[in-house]
Amino acid sequence: MDYDYLLRNIFVTLQSGIDMKIVKRLHLFMLQTFLPLFAMTFLIVLFIVLMQFLWKYIDSLVGKGLGMGVLGELFFYAALSMVPMALPLAILLASLMTFGNLGEKFELTAMKASGISLIRVMAPLIVLVSVIAVGAFFFQNNVLPKAQVKMWTLLFSVRQKSPEVEIPENVFYDQIPGYNLLVKEKNKETGMLYDVMIYDVGHGDNSTILLSDSARLAMAPDMSHLYLHLFQGEQFENLREQRTADRNVPFRRESFFDKQILIPFDANFNRLDEQGMRQQYVGKNITELHHSIDSIGVRVDSIGDMFASDLLREVSYTLPLRGSSSAFGSPAPGSQDAPKAATQPLSIDSLLDAMAPAEAARLVGQAIGVSRDHQSANEFKFITMEEEKKNIRRHQIELIKKYTLSVACIIFFFIGAPLGAIIRKGGLGTPLVVSIFLFLVYYIFDNTGYKLARDGRWPVEAGIWLSTFVLAPLGAYVTWKAMNDSAVFDGDRYKAFFRNLLGLRTKRFVPLKEVIIRDIDPARASGMLEAVGRECKALLHATEPLRNPLRSYFRYFVVGFDTSRIHTLQFETNRGVEYLSDSRDTRLVLMLSDIPVFRVLWVYRPCRWRWLGYAALPLLPLSIPLWLYGRRTLRNLRRDLSKTIEISRNIEMRII
Repeated sequence: MDYDYLLRNIFVTLQSGIDMKIVKRLHLFMLQTFLPLFAMTFLIVLFIVLMQFLWKYIDSLVGKGLGMGVLGELFFYAALSMVPMALPLAILLASLMTFGNLGEKFELTAMKASGISLIRVMAPLIVLVSVIAVGAFFFQNNVLPKAQVKMWTLLFSVRQKSPEVEIPENVFYDQIPGYNLLVKEKNKETGMLYDVMIYDVGHGDNSTILLSDSARLAMAPDMSHLYLHLFQGEQFENLREQRTADRNVPFRRESFFDKQILIPFDANFNRLDEQGMRQQYVGKNITELHHSIDSIGVRVDSIGDMFASDLLREVSYTLPLRGSSSAFGSPAPGSQDAPKAATQPLSIDSLLDAMAPAEAARLVGQAIGVSRDHQSANEFKFITMEEEKKNIRRHQIELIKKYTLSVACIIFFFIGAPLGAIIRKGGLGTPLVVSIFLFLVYYIFDNTGYKLARDGRWPVEAGIWLSTFVLAPLGAYVTWKAMNDSAVFDGDRYKAFFRNLLGLRTKRFVPLKEVIIRDIDPARASGMLEAVGRECKALLHATEPLRNPLRSYFRYFVVGFDTSRIHTLQFETNRGVEYLSDSRDTRLVLMLSDIPVFRVLWVYRPCRWRWLGYAALPLLPLSIPLWLYGRRTLRNLRRDLSKTIEISRNIEMRII
């Protein structure tokens, strides 16, 4: 019996069991980390978009005397309608925070060090987000149409409700239909109104004016009338309407001590019928949208066929010819050549000149009228066809949007999770800024595509999927970068890139070491400094020809500067500084920080090939600024070389 083989199988089995146990714990850990953050961010984002809805429709809700039940119902349906906007942003923010926290606490690094790839870490969340995406599709198809029908019906009902009667002081109040009220003073505790003026404008010009020292206004128990109780006043009423030529109009004057008026004012909340809103595109599911699109398409085709038939049946108007045809150069109507002559073009000017002026004017006016009638009819037909096509586009947009939410959830996860792993910043600060920026990009493209598709400027499919086409490559790119541990958002890397691009200097920093393991050898250190000095002198000699302006212009573009020697100097300088940093002499270490940092800049040799340099020489207006900038960087290089030679000599003297 092979005991080694048996032990090996036992070990492999145990190892696989341990690995499966670790993976299950990892999956549970990721779900426990992601779900609370997702629930929190979803509620926060939903609250923010709900406040946006409230701010947008605040004028329709304030002053209507609506109960808390009606407002709560409206906000509930509005919250359901805002889910398509809040869900992708919540997934993006939660995934960013989850993987940002893992990266900041080096938990993600530990997972990768254990041999677990980023995709393996994301696997349980990929499954979870896929389930959320499927649920979002059914939500879009089954729940959202009903919620939008109820929300818009309730909102339109609220808009049609009469406002609460809250009469201000010293301002004409016109919210009561047919009446204008002016109140000088109001007692807020008792509700009494003083110095009241009422204009009854419900009868046209024959208006009635009431003046009262005090009054009390209340709502009738049936909530359909206002009860106005006036005290000590007068009423003026015209007995007939005033005409333009009238100077005096008879009127009636009435004085009263106590007068009661009942004004129709419906303050009840009446719900509109939901059936009308269900017929709109927002209240239909996928099956109903397909049916509506087919029905409208058939109607558009039939209308188009009918309009085409009308155009073919239009009567062509001809002018009757008087007398013989010799006046117009045409045969008589009864001749055999008449059909042939009828098809020949006629000169309208010659026909009009042969007629009497009055008859010619009448025919021209008649032709203009006929043309205008045809133009109006064709414009009406065009508008009818455009409305039907716009209705089709609205239904097609709503149909495609049933799928875009699910796809957006998956795309935002594959953007947020890799970005969090790359940025490695947890909390709510950096993830929130990145999420808002990405969501703004998504919203701008989505809104732009929607308007282009709605107006018929783009195909509906291209407009609605525009935001997906833009963000999907970004998700694939950051996922690939995160899997390869690429430092896409490394700030130091980009700073170094722009520093090299612009030729900016970098200061060397050599820290003082608290513990020195090995002491420097003066002979070895002196040899390193001498090597650095030789390289600096050689480079100074090599840059000498470039100081002559005439020679340097040609040499700069065609030959350039040999950057390989700067690579050698860079290596020798860094090696010497690293070795001398172990010195116990504090002054010597501080002197090392003054040695310039040598970098290989593209501006030292802008043209890598001679033919490109010869091509750049004639471009004097464009090449001269680059040449001047290159001369400046070379002067800085010569200055750094001289400074390095001086510092190396001083350090060498200090070592010896």
